[in-house]
Amino acid sequence: MKKALLALLPLFGLSTAASAQTNALKVNILSPLVRTGSFFIEHKVNEHQSVQLGGLFTAWSAGDTKITGFALTPEYRFYLSDSKTALEGFYLAPFLRYQNLTLTAVDGFEDPYGNTSDGKATLNTVGGGMLAGYQFVFKRRFTLDGFLGPSYNGGSLTLQAGDASHSFDAGPFKGFGLRSGITFGVAF
Repeated sequence: MKKALLALLPLFGLSTAASAQTNALKVNILSPLVRTGSFFIEHKVNEHQSVQLGGLFTAWSAGDTKITGFALTPEYRFYLSDSKTALEGFYLAPFLRYQNLTLTAVDGFEDPYGNTSDGKATLNTVGGGMLAGYQFVFKRRFTLDGFLGPSYNGGSLTLQAGDASHSFDAGPFKGFGLRSGITFGVAF
């Protein structure tokens, strides 16, 4: 039994070494405010760079329009501190974003013949931007990351059902905007 414990000791040391953290799983803690789930996985590439992939799923209403769909956001992070390594400190991060959203008129509308139907459209956008942020690592296992930066999305809105005169406002999802968030995560 003593030999088995001694054999496992190096493995235990590797699993608890803080400097060996090369990944982090994170959740945007502000996303639930808009009925959205936003999750990220970050992987350390070298001492001052990492890659991150974000996934977003949403189902919420804005006015009389229900919005459902997803987004994928890859980014490349450049950590600028000489005294800290990737996954911790100040960083700049260019990113891309693809969104696929379905917009549905909640109250429906009436055509010239008195038939009521839901208006439905699909919004697909592609965009990108640049973030500045700071990620803390505390208790050698947890991350807290705040970020902010400009973004731009362009794309198409395609009417799927309903009256062609019914208009959907894609304004918050197209054009210039601001991407921000605060994530909490676990490093491993």
